Amino acid sequence: MTLVDTNVLLDLVTDDPEWCQWSIEQLEAAALRGPLFINDIVYAGLSVRYDRIERLDTFVEEAGLKRVPMPEAALFLTGQVFAKYRKAGGLRTGVLPDFFIGAHAAVGGMELLTRDVARYRTYFPRIALIAPDRRERAPRS
Repeated sequence: MTLVDTNVLLDLVTDDPEWCQWSIEQLEAAALRGPLFINDIVYAGLSVRYDRIERLDTFVEEAGLKRVPMPEAALFLTGQVFAKYRKAGGLRTGVLPDFFIGAHAAVGGMELLTRDVARYRTYFPRIALIAPDRRERAPRS
């Protein structure tokens, strides 16, 4: 079971010249190991790239993603970890979605496919991450 982070899916949606191929390869490999999931946070993050819900739903279906609700334990863990982050001096803006996604992967015992590893490694060290080696960059065309 793999939870897919928004950034990986946006690579596909935007045909990112640096990361699209890597993201496709990782999604295909993860799909061979088991189901690919997104939660409501990832779905909402993707929605900013679509003008119609039907188009977003088509992308989700064609990508082989299943939307799953966040368990109550993951919601609670999100708040706990975010409080720890704030106590350590973390900023208030732009990070809460990562905590929802990380908590969901942690509570669900899922791998997390992402390109943003620092926060996940710091606050969810037990999550198995599928992430690029930052020294490795996709070739530019």
